[in-house]
Amino acid sequence: MSNLRRSAHLPMSQINVVPYIDVMLVLLVIFMITAPLMNPGQIDLPSVGKSLAPPVAPLEVIIKKNASLALRDLSKDSKEQDVSREKLIALIKQKQALNKDQPVVISADKNVRYEEVINIMDVLQRQQIRKVGLLVESKE
Repeated sequence: MSNLRRSAHLPMSQINVVPYIDVMLVLLVIFMITAPLMNPGQIDLPSVGKSLAPPVAPLEVIIKKNASLALRDLSKDSKEQDVSREKLIALIKQKQALNKDQPVVISADKNVRYEEVINIMDVLQRQQIRKVGLLVESKE
C-alpha cells in the first residue's frame, strides 16, 4: 500500500495531445470547406501609353596608349575615327542634340594613366554631356 501512495504523488511527465488533434482536424475541415468558396482578388495592372523603345547604343570615346582620342558610334558599327578634344565635344553634342538620351562610354587602354581618363571625364562634364560611363572588359 505504501508503494501505491508514492506513485500517486509523482508529477505526470506525459502530455495528452488528443484534444490538440481534434482541434486541428476541425480547423482542417473548416478550411477545406471554405477555400473553394473564396473569390480570388483581382489585380489591376498598370497600362503603358507607348511602347518602350530599345536602348540607344552608346558613343565610345577611345583613349589610346599615346593619349590620343578616337570616337566610335556603336549604333552604326562604324570604325573608330581619330579626333581632337574639340572635335570630340562637337560630335558628341551633335549626337545628343538629336537624341538627348545618347549615352557616352569611355574606353581606355589599361596602360593609359588614370589622369587622362579623369581629364576626359572632366571635359565632358564641363560641357554638360550627360550619361557618361566607363567601358570595361570582363575577366571571363
